[in-house]
Amino acid sequence: MRVLITGASGFIGQALTTTLLSSPSITHLTLTDIVEPTLPPIPNSARETSTRCIQADLTSPQACSALLTPDLDVVYLLHGLMSGAAEADLELGLKVNIDSTRLILDVLRRVNVKGVKVVYASSTAVFGPSQPGEVVTEAGTVPSPGSSYGAQKAMCELLLNDYSRRGLLDGRILRFPTIIVRPGMPSGAASSFCSGMFREPFKGERCQLPVGRELEVWVCATKTVVRNLIIAKDVPTERFGIGSRVVNLPGVTVTVGEMLEALREVGGEEAVALVDEKRDENVAKIVNTWPARFDTRRAEELGFVGDEGLVKAVKDYAREYGMKQDRDCF
Repeated sequence: MRVLITGASGFIGQALTTTLLSSPSITHLTLTDIVEPTLPPIPNSARETSTRCIQADLTSPQACSALLTPDLDVVYLLHGLMSGAAEADLELGLKVNIDSTRLILDVLRRVNVKGVKVVYASSTAVFGPSQPGEVVTEAGTVPSPGSSYGAQKAMCELLLNDYSRRGLLDGRILRFPTIIVRPGMPSGAASSFCSGMFREPFKGERCQLPVGRELEVWVCATKTVVRNLIIAKDVPTERFGIGSRVVNLPGVTVTVGEMLEALREVGGEEAVALVDEKRDENVAKIVNTWPARFDTRRAEELGFVGDEGLVKAVKDYAREYGMKQDRDCF
């Protein structure tokens, strides 16, 4: 199986790469991003996998034509300009989130006559504010995004869904929850605080919490999202039925207050003391439009797996990336 990952320099792309390299079914794996991706440590089982790391501007027709070959079996579209950055720069968001995605889909539908599987990373940001107690479903809740990022994701969902309806491509559209805990530097996502409030205190650094403790968020651990990305490529096409290829991925609903309690449980009072609760209206305006309760029965019926919970995700992150001060918390 020949697989391509865009946005492969990101932490999800790197985690997905590591998992794919352990699969005996993957014979060729190409990683691409705006900067040349690095290859994560290769497991022993990946010695027979042919790998390439390619720098590419996916808004360039020439770059896409060179990259998107007829022999591809699966394409993971993970690249994009995150929510806060897309809100701050409309033109760049349109270029990266819509124009590049349409270009990729159009090249693929023209060169790949067998209908390549396209796994598209969408977001729950396609929805607008929900009513108290409302549970979002794929079929019953109309997307009404409260941000440019959400609107851009919704447009790409519709396009890939239509290309799949026409038999041009085989789309699998996954609406990601907010992923925690993201390693590395803060991202341009409005939800970046959901990771920063754990990541920075674990390093002994201060961080800003720009929203109130009462805010509810739909979250999921990195490992669960990667497992579901792997599952997505293997769902038989006919299982999606006639109609939408969209799936709301499983997650858990937590409040920011509960996230602070998880930080206290894993990192102690000294970690919580490093969180500065200082409201940022620009961030709050975006994240307050995101619903936090989802019906994931469709995902479960298709074989996607549920999350193990907030504290487990935080402990896994602390175990893998460490804390400045060791604690007996595992």
